[in-house]
Amino acid sequence: MNFAIPRNNSSKMLCYIWKVIDIPSISQNDFVYKISFVLYILPPMKAINFINECIENGLLFKDDNENLKLSNPLNKKIKNWHKQRKNEILENLNNYKKIVKLQTEFDKDNSDNYKLLLRAFTDRSTLNRAVAVSNSSFELINFSSSQGTIKSKVLGSKEEVYIIDIDTNDKILRHDCHDFKTRKAENKKFCKHIAKLFLFLKDKDAASAEFFLSELAENIDNWEFTS
Repeated sequence: MNFAIPRNNSSKMLCYIWKVIDIPSISQNDFVYKISFVLYILPPMKAINFINECIENGLLFKDDNENLKLSNPLNKKIKNWHKQRKNEILENLNNYKKIVKLQTEFDKDNSDNYKLLLRAFTDRSTLNRAVAVSNSSFELINFSSSQGTIKSKVLGSKEEVYIIDIDTNDKILRHDCHDFKTRKAENKKFCKHIAKLFLFLKDKDAASAEFFLSELAENIDNWEFTS
């Protein structure tokens, strides 16, 4: 939830308050009390004026019991918000389970060559963040061990589109996210996007993905990590 109160927009502020109180209906007196003495958003008289304004503008209406309810469009908006929050919580829970599983595998399994290679270019924190990146964020343009090239677009958390370009012939790994440009490239390490790409590619073609990791690891001094 965004905790900044949208005071300049009655519709948004009403939705903000309703998300917090999370009830289907409420008496006008109780609503004034909630706004003024529980949430401390408005003093009582301003709260009354706000509620009356919402009623006049069709944002609130009174049911048969004189209780206040949200208008149908706002009620639908709140329901969609709750659905989105539920999906976000489930996604975070699934990501947490994946993180725990991945940590256990990487900490205990030293027999898997792929994991050993990937571990050389990343750390636990980066892997944790990589797991949270969705597979759907990637648009794989090229992935060919015979050509020695990988090229993919990846949608960042702030909706920026980044490029990952790996060429074993020219020994260049090119990526343009902020973390890679400012921190990882200098130390020839993977950011969360590149780490996730290799987790993603392993499911597509483990042998080919391992080929690229091996090329990087065995000739790391000859590789250029750049943006």
